Amino acid sequence: MATHTNSDPATDRNANYDYVDDDVNRPDLMSDLDSLVDGDVRFDDYTRNLYATDASVYEVMPVGVVFPTSTDDVAAVVSYCADREIPVLPRGGGTSLAGQTVNEAVVLDFTRYMADVLEIDPEAKLARTQAGAVLAELNQELEPHGLKFAPDPSTANRSAIGGAVGNNTTGAHSLKYGKTDAYVEELEVVLADGTVTTLGEVTLDELRAGADADGNLEERLYAEALRIVEEEEDAVREAFPSIKRNVSGYNLNSLVEEAESGSVNLARLMVGSEGTLAVVTEATLSLEPVPETKALALLTYDSLVESMEDVGAILEHDPAAVEVLDGVLVDLARDLDEFEDVINILPDRTDTFLLVEFYAKSDEERREKVQALLDDRVGDIAFDGLEAYDEGEQQDFWKMRKASTPILLSRTTDEKHIAFVEDIAVPPEHLPEYIADFQQVFEDHDTIGSFYAHAGPGCIHVRPLVNLKTQDGVDKMESIADAATDLAVKYSGSVSGEHGDGRARTQWNKKLYGEHLWGVFRDLKTAVDPDWLLNPGQVCGDVDMTENLRFGTEYEFDAGFDPALNWENENGFQGMVELCHGCGHCRGGQETTGGVMCPTYRAADEEITSTRGRANMLRQAMSGDLSKEERYDVEFMHEVLDLCIGCKGCSKDCPSEVDLAKMKVEVANEYHDRHGSSLRDKIFANIDRLNALGSALAPVSNWAAKVPGARAVMEKTLGIAKDRSLPEFERESLVDWFDARGGAQVREGEADRSVLLFPDTYTTYNAPEAGKAAVEVLEAANVHVEIPRDVAGSGRPPYSKGFVEKARSQAQTNVEALAPKVRNGWDVVVVEPSDAVMFQPDYPDLLSGEDAATVAGNSYGVLEYVDAFRLDESLSLAGEGSLTYHGHCHQKATKKDHHTVGVLRRAGYEVDPLDSGCCGMAGSFGYEAEHFSMSKAVGRILFGQVDDSPGEEVVAPGASCRTQLGDHYAEKPPHPVRKLADALD
Repeated sequence: MATHTNSDPATDRNANYDYVDDDVNRPDLMSDLDSLVDGDVRFDDYTRNLYATDASVYEVMPVGVVFPTSTDDVAAVVSYCADREIPVLPRGGGTSLAGQTVNEAVVLDFTRYMADVLEIDPEAKLARTQAGAVLAELNQELEPHGLKFAPDPSTANRSAIGGAVGNNTTGAHSLKYGKTDAYVEELEVVLADGTVTTLGEVTLDELRAGADADGNLEERLYAEALRIVEEEEDAVREAFPSIKRNVSGYNLNSLVEEAESGSVNLARLMVGSEGTLAVVTEATLSLEPVPETKALALLTYDSLVESMEDVGAILEHDPAAVEVLDGVLVDLARDLDEFEDVINILPDRTDTFLLVEFYAKSDEERREKVQALLDDRVGDIAFDGLEAYDEGEQQDFWKMRKASTPILLSRTTDEKHIAFVEDIAVPPEHLPEYIADFQQVFEDHDTIGSFYAHAGPGCIHVRPLVNLKTQDGVDKMESIADAATDLAVKYSGSVSGEHGDGRARTQWNKKLYGEHLWGVFRDLKTAVDPDWLLNPGQVCGDVDMTENLRFGTEYEFDAGFDPALNWENENGFQGMVELCHGCGHCRGGQETTGGVMCPTYRAADEEITSTRGRANMLRQAMSGDLSKEERYDVEFMHEVLDLCIGCKGCSKDCPSEVDLAKMKVEVANEYHDRHGSSLRDKIFANIDRLNALGSALAPVSNWAAKVPGARAVMEKTLGIAKDRSLPEFERESLVDWFDARGGAQVREGEADRSVLLFPDTYTTYNAPEAGKAAVEVLEAANVHVEIPRDVAGSGRPPYSKGFVEKARSQAQTNVEALAPKVRNGWDVVVVEPSDAVMFQPDYPDLLSGEDAATVAGNSYGVLEYVDAFRLDESLSLAGEGSLTYHGHCHQKATKKDHHTVGVLRRAGYEVDPLDSGCCGMAGSFGYEAEHFSMSKAVGRILFGQVDDSPGEEVVAPGASCRTQLGDHYAEKPPHPVRKLADALD
């Protein structure tokens, strides 16, 4: 199933973006390839920079990028490039940690057009897919059949099948399922000269019949495979480690082992070859049944080494997974609010824990397995054991294990936890000695790191803390790798148990396998790729792990301006710009990944619209990969930053918590200083004044927009989309209504709490009904409510448009007005979510000092406030019916979205909370003519979720969300506080 299902928003007549730059590399080459394929061909500077990185520490500028639509396209590109000795690199989701998906080559990105699941045969337990199909989407289609593609890498929600094949992917459950090679039955491939063929199982007689060392490339492959089987069996058996986790070098051990049965599967020889032997276009895969039920046990230890000593005994219980989290990460998790509830499950004494998962056919069986483990191991080395059978409890246990990634990747210092020896694998019985020796390597190199992940198969992830911007750091990286790979050899392990060779580990394969087998690898490569044009340098090539570093000794950063916002993280603005490590989590789909990030990527399926793409482009613009003026160029703003809708989802959903929305504000502010600002931007930044005027002139102000031709004029002169409905003004504002009713109805001295209900512009002038409902609910809960008068707008409109000083001025006015009462015990409550969040994390970004922190710490969205202080428990509520709840992206990003759901459910409603992203309106974004098509494309994802929801009525707290939903469904949904007010008895 392809990710991109809608027409491209860029084709809209008003769109001012096309995802590419005007500067093109090798235009003649681009033109030739464009004439040969139906897919897209891009050789512009933006695209090349976007594909210069992956999830590794490397950066290599490609020649250009082709997005093929078919195997014919791939064959045409490979054939053309072979004739001209131009390297070619196949690429999926770009999630490589070893750097195997960056090269100076023509990149083939399969994830756009060649991403379909072509066929599923449930009876035969087979699936056929294109190379760009995403693992999680394949499993989603297999779910109704009770089947799955078994290897389960942590990146499954954005990794492509072709990447899984190229890397011989595995995952947390490799104890049960092994690696990808066990599931590859056939591969359609394009050989280095452009020949298309299908590789699969052949008998040894068929192998001999097809072999010709001087023939075409397929015949040479047969000949070299036959030679390895007949002449190199002993060498292969002697050199290859006998472990479950080994993806280093070529898959010769599989070839030799299969030959014992009288046949070999040549497709499996391609598995793990990282695109160096052939380009995979389609894969036929065998499948596994989904386990009927699962259970978890969690064993706690006083030290990491002690936990490793227990792994062998645990494996005797036949678990599906054994995962470890060491004391370094446990301690770091204890310091993070996000993991407070989960980490508190652990006994205080816990240094390290092992998470053990069992598969079972019944509830009784899974409980027996867990109990047998606990009876056997607790009290021996493990001092305590916990168990989880409920799905929610199991997710909490896994959350602790998965905490490792965001913790390690959130550093904004120059020193970072680098992936380069993170997946050495050793036999589990050697884990205690191996870990102890590796800890000594850390000590010898005066650095630190943590140990986590796949203890069961002996593949412990290790990421040393290194500063690659210094020569000492680069030298330390190579020295640690040398010492660590010595340990791999010493303990009969592999230099890569999961993430492949690539640029990080290719140079160590000679140490692992020896000179002779290294030569065999090279002979196989030469046989099928005589000119070494397919992803050259990897697996058995000449890449050096210290070359082509993203952050190397020559790296320089120059933002070109002094940041206007407060950046509390280490290294400030620069640290945030450099934070993205490229894992590609922002490329996950709504159905498979959920969350908010990244709405425009999900609508457009363009790398430049992902958080990774934007973060990389910003860093490259500020480090010299793009021209110095590029970062403030009009085209750069249109293509890179304007399509960021400021949803803030990346600040939560990104494992590194890259805050692209905040970075955009900084750059937009500088852009305004350099280029000025449009009339439309100024209008939107001052929307509170416009709304006040519109309310004062209502209903005339509402009629004006309905005059025939008025909307067309607005689009032409101001760039406001003529097809978007405009908000209407209410003659009686919220403040007018509050005054007319006589102000507060609950006296301050008799109230349980006192609230300053901030008059945000939309609630005050456009939707006072929501404000009235808020007052009604708060007063019913015996809260004294006042609406402050000496305040400015919240600052959200100018902040979102990059007018930092105006936003700061409004924030300062509000803090000065509100802080005195807040210090005296009052709280600030806001009906509009984006304005509430403006008070909470954004004011401290604009203002320093105790007053700003005090106001921020005591500000709430209205139902967040009701829930936080359980005000609804004093109310008599009788809500009826079922609701579909779409939360606001800013509330989701700040982890406050759950409050509304809890309140509505306690009020009596059935609530279906959508795991939705941004609605696509995003404040002014959806009103802008050039962004209207993108706004609607983002919205269609939400509309599909609403249509599938069982709720009878949609509710949404965000004004923008209600507009987007109202435009689509012809009826604007209510604010959820209105439904709470309706439930009052």
